[in-house]
Amino acid sequence: MASLPNSKIVTYEEWLRMPVVEDEIEEVVNGEIRLMPPNKLKHAQAIENLHRPLHLQLDPERFTVLGSTFGLIIRKHPLTSRVPDLAVFENSTLVERDGYIHSAPSLVVEVMSPANRKRQREEKLADYASLGVPEVWLVWLNERKIEVFLLENGKMHCAQVVSDGVLRPGKLPGVEIAVPSIWPK
Repeated sequence: MASLPNSKIVTYEEWLRMPVVEDEIEEVVNGEIRLMPPNKLKHAQAIENLHRPLHLQLDPERFTVLGSTFGLIIRKHPLTSRVPDLAVFENSTLVERDGYIHSAPSLVVEVMSPANRKRQREEKLADYASLGVPEVWLVWLNERKIEVFLLENGKMHCAQVVSDGVLRPGKLPGVEIAVPSIWPK
């Protein structure tokens, strides 16, 4: 993740007026625009391997599964917008304004890169906690493990680390994902 050179802190209103640049992924953290490279193949495959079973197991009348690049507004002041790798929203609570989502998903999945630093991971988890996301999965492809974080008392706590077995998201009744099916071939 790189910050823009000579960057300034942008407000939500300024950010909305900025031109959209195709093929660029950006997050905004405390008003600072951070550019991210496109996902590598194994990263994209892991997202698809999670998206497919979630999509098949969830009722589309009740849930929306997003596995594409989209902006999730954490807060407007200072502007923080994240781009989760995958998120599941309950349709009854999904709020869209200005083309962006302004509500907490039931589940967020982030496929972590070896380049992700501990501080970046902690920032993301704190942002998701502040939005009220009840469950976050951090997927580590190189180590073939998934850290499951649950929201407790306003903070994310690691509830379990899995490398095999079945994942059952707490807010998604009946959903089961075999951990080995997540790993790219």
